[in-house]
Amino acid sequence: MLVVEDERTMADAIARGLRRHGMAVDVAYDGLEGHEMAYVTRYDVVVLDRDLPGMHGDEICAALVESGALTRVLMLTASASVADRVEGLQLGADDYLPKPFAFDELVARVQALGRRATPPAPPVFSVGNLVLDPGRRAVTRGESPVDLTNKEFGVLEVLLKASGAVVSSEELLERVWDANTDPFTTTVRVTVMTLRKKLGDPPLIETVVGAGYRVVTN
Repeated sequence: MLVVEDERTMADAIARGLRRHGMAVDVAYDGLEGHEMAYVTRYDVVVLDRDLPGMHGDEICAALVESGALTRVLMLTASASVADRVEGLQLGADDYLPKPFAFDELVARVQALGRRATPPAPPVFSVGNLVLDPGRRAVTRGESPVDLTNKEFGVLEVLLKASGAVVSSEELLERVWDANTDPFTTTVRVTVMTLRKKLGDPPLIETVVGAGYRVVTN
């Protein structure tokens, strides 16, 4: 977490309170410092005062949104008017809390934003004793790791996601290779052949003549 607040007493109090709830918290006491820290480190949540010296909180919020970062912004302000809250949210803030606020509410909002800032782990796919873990880019069959190229991994992932449905060569080309690949190439057939060999017996990938490929699920 990053707390950007120019009132040092409040900033330190917020940081202490969040740390008591098990959060790692950095503190910046002006806008320029806060902007630099948020640029260098990918925080889950930034608790951002709106009226900051050096660089306004609105500018920091807009910069974070423009960067495409997953960082969530909870904007603080002394103004409680509806117009100010709407303006803050329109700038890209994920939540808005007027001062003074109940600390328990701040904690609950920060925790909720933190959950949204963390992308969900991709599911692990398995058929029989084969396991593909997209998050770790790992494949195992039984207790043995299977060393695959990126294309082989991509083909296997697409087939496993299909849950036994047939996937055409054209779809595999579209999803695993780039747009410049010759649609008449034999690269899919060769990749599937190599993939079969690496996965071993009993065979898991079946060719459906004239249609494509599928994973044997039973």
